Amino acid sequence: MEYDSGARTTTRTRWRYRETVLALSTLAFFGTMAGRVAISPVVPQLTANFGVSNATIGLALSGMWMAYFLSQYPSGVLADRYGERPIILVSLGGTAIACLFLALAPSFAVFVGATVVLGAVAGLHYSVATTLLIKTYAEIGTAIGVHNSGGPAAGLVAPPVAAWISVRYGWRPAVAVGAVIALPIFYLFARRVRPTPPARPDQPMRERLDLEPAAELLTRPTIAFPICLAVAGAFVWQATASFLPTFLVEYRGQSTPFAGAVFAAYFVVQTVTQVGVGAISDRFGRDVATAGCMVLAATGFGLLIAVPGIVAIATAVVLLGIGLGWGAALLPRFIDALSSVERGVGFGLIRTVYGIVGATGSAGTGLVADLAGWGVAFAVLAALLALVVVALAGNWALGLEY
Repeated sequence: MEYDSGARTTTRTRWRYRETVLALSTLAFFGTMAGRVAISPVVPQLTANFGVSNATIGLALSGMWMAYFLSQYPSGVLADRYGERPIILVSLGGTAIACLFLALAPSFAVFVGATVVLGAVAGLHYSVATTLLIKTYAEIGTAIGVHNSGGPAAGLVAPPVAAWISVRYGWRPAVAVGAVIALPIFYLFARRVRPTPPARPDQPMRERLDLEPAAELLTRPTIAFPICLAVAGAFVWQATASFLPTFLVEYRGQSTPFAGAVFAAYFVVQTVTQVGVGAISDRFGRDVATAGCMVLAATGFGLLIAVPGIVAIATAVVLLGIGLGWGAALLPRFIDALSSVERGVGFGLIRTVYGIVGATGSAGTGLVADLAGWGVAFAVLAALLALVVVALAGNWALGLEY
């Protein structure tokens, strides 16, 4: 159902506004992601500058991603109370401010605090924007696929720019890239997207945060099963977003600029293929598309670990880019299982639960890399994706219909 702000407009005008909402929501995702992925290419400089280990940096990044997902649930509550537009604007503005604090951090403790704040404010966007798109589009798989491409697009732009800046000017100007990107998007969204009526403006927020209905929702088999799948997928995605450039430098012996370029290429593939993954899930089913993504990504990790040469890296990047775009296939599964009145807060709650657990991917992978090396660390990621495929196959074979 399309929201038209009560204006009497032609079908053609409504269509153009619908495209505007989708484009600017995607750009907003781009803006809130850029600051987070700009950190990954400078991890070697951070470990040297602050004198900390990969596991410590991973713990800081896990804190950022945990805060990102933790804010998904209250973001839905806030949107139901105040409407989607102001929450997305707070997310964009907060991202810009947090990135500036990162660049100015005088100590590692302050840097960690700034990363957590960055994750929290950036996390206000995704669930709220998804709710806005649900009000606008009927084919939610395709719309979510387009919206999800904003994140990989940020990975295309921010990491290579940050890597280039870090080599010439240091890591501080590099992590400030997120602020430069987020501010103009804030302005465009404020100017072009209309306010939306809040779904529950008069209901006390305390009622929306009641734990009993939340627990009931999360224990439904049709919700609990895909949450487990999403935990594994999110763990792998977070680890890859945090450490792929470092893996290429320390395990494959590549230069920092080359690693940044490969990281960007990984996001290019995700940007291009997200819409296709969402469309496949609409046409052939969520499970088929999800399983296919996991197989491709696991194969990509295998190539990175075991096969030498640039061709293997290039092929692996394509497979990882497609496969780790699993969100466009799996996330609509939750929307299908939620009623229209549950989608605002319910989807945010689901994102919070699987995302917080999945966010440990950065800390866990950094720890395994310190203890056993990058090859073993990335092999663990491939094994997790294989488990998702086994779980989906078992669900189908046993006719559980979860």
